[in-house]
Amino acid sequence: MKIAFYGSSLLSSYWNGAATYYRGILGELAKRGYQITFYEPDAFDRQKHRDIDPPDWCRSVVYPATEDAMRGVLAEAADADIVVKANGVGVFDRELLEGIIAHARPGALRIFWDVDAAATLDEMRADASHPVRRALPGLDMVLTYGGGPPVVEAYRGFGAKLCEPVYNALDPATHHPAPADPKFASDLAFLGNRLPDREARVEEFFLKPAAQLPDRSFLIGGNGWDSKPMPDNVRHLGHVYTTEHNAFNCTPLAVLNVARDSMANVGFSPATRVFEAAGAAACLITDAWEGIELFLTPNSEVLVARDGQDVADHLAALTPERAREIGQAALARIKGEHTYALRGAQVDALFKAHAPQLEEARA
Repeated sequence: MKIAFYGSSLLSSYWNGAATYYRGILGELAKRGYQITFYEPDAFDRQKHRDIDPPDWCRSVVYPATEDAMRGVLAEAADADIVVKANGVGVFDRELLEGIIAHARPGALRIFWDVDAAATLDEMRADASHPVRRALPGLDMVLTYGGGPPVVEAYRGFGAKLCEPVYNALDPATHHPAPADPKFASDLAFLGNRLPDREARVEEFFLKPAAQLPDRSFLIGGNGWDSKPMPDNVRHLGHVYTTEHNAFNCTPLAVLNVARDSMANVGFSPATRVFEAAGAAACLITDAWEGIELFLTPNSEVLVARDGQDVADHLAALTPERAREIGQAALARIKGEHTYALRGAQVDALFKAHAPQLEEARA
């Protein structure tokens, strides 16, 4: 079956945390025989900061961020068996969502893939004319990056025919233990872009412990932090390419995960970083959110912090031996239960469950 996928970027993780997620799931679908075309706009300098070249398992189409170019790639939706619009493209999101419904041929599956479901649902509650809310009657299913039962129930309440979470996961071929790199040496490292709905939590869970532990070294990677005042024991790296993520995770004593406000509030939304860190056998400290036990067991596979004081206490008590034990346990759990191979099988089963209508359309 042919998939036309309209998303933010497959080729670049620059201001695009979903890149690893797209690569992992779509790469697995390609192994299962799907013919995939990924359409991404040339926007936000992503093409200047590519992490990968166009993969051989997917046709990659980068189009100018203009209305004419957007219309041109939407026309190709008519050739696909499955058309997908992911949120967060950043340009022409409404037009792309309306376009996949309008241009998909009769019988094709029309899918909205929500990689920020908690935030989308908040917007939908506040706006009866929200594009996603209006599009739901014309969609066959909604797939989400996470969110668990609260998100599924909310989408069904808005009229979604089907909603299913497809969580982040690990690709052991790309994220795995690696040699340490001195430039990432630190006691606690955090990787994430500076975003309005995460900044206060970064202040609480990262900068507050740094101020409390002046004799410890802290490292922050990601875009936007260069203008943020920080304690003297914090180093800022800027953008860290995905090719460096393994070394970034393997070098510090521990790495920190901080959820965005919306994802922390709804729970069941582990970020890509959680699986990348576990895949590298890093000792992960995460802020607390509902559903963590579905992925990692607190105290044995991950350290959970309710606030910045908990982070400081975890770090003060952590030995290299204890950190290694936690990291190895996390690696074993994630490799056994949360790989993109398993996520690909999940999505493949969903598509095949709706394949009869595709066959009817071909007849």
